[in-house]
Amino acid sequence: MNDDATNPPAGTVTAPSLPTDHTQAILQTTKRVAAVLKAAGLPFALTGSVAAYAHGVPGSLQHDTDFCVRREDVEAVLAALAADGVEAVPAPEDWLVKARADGEDIDLIFELGRRPVTGELLRSAPVLPVDSVRMPVLPPTDLLSTLLGALTEQHCDFGALLPLARTLRERIDWSLIRDRYQSEPMPDAFLYLLERLGVVDPREAPS
Repeated sequence: MNDDATNPPAGTVTAPSLPTDHTQAILQTTKRVAAVLKAAGLPFALTGSVAAYAHGVPGSLQHDTDFCVRREDVEAVLAALAADGVEAVPAPEDWLVKARADGEDIDLIFELGRRPVTGELLRSAPVLPVDSVRMPVLPPTDLLSTLLGALTEQHCDFGALLPLARTLRERIDWSLIRDRYQSEPMPDAFLYLLERLGVVDPREAPS
């Protein structure tokens, strides 16, 4: 039998494929982490794709769960999670620490979109149900702002941002977003794309 149709040539490196829907496993890990941090009295807010999911943005979860915490709380957060059996794992980035539980990755972020996580930001997060467990979730404007702030020439996935902008457009302060990012090429290009797609109104021409 010839396996050439199914087996790649020798020496070919194939990237592992993500499951089509990892949602429930990621939600379970999210709820576990949130319960630990709430019990420890540590301030936090959910961010990233799970936060978008909590706000009603459609789509399946595939990668990880993201929490924002203050830099000064990182050691206490890791200690509380370790006491619950959550393992810290090495992270090459200097703006987050990583952990892992139940086979799922956890990002504990203390710098969002190149801006430090502050107590004011965390206090602005409304408490929402996330698969039946209530926890602070970054509000839509802050959520989109932090994602836009992370765009670079090396990481510029507008496709991941479009569902969030479309779904939450009536709950986002577009004036604030434009004021913050009008001089930054990648976020400004995304805002222009939203105008062309009719997601947001065109900006007014300078008088």
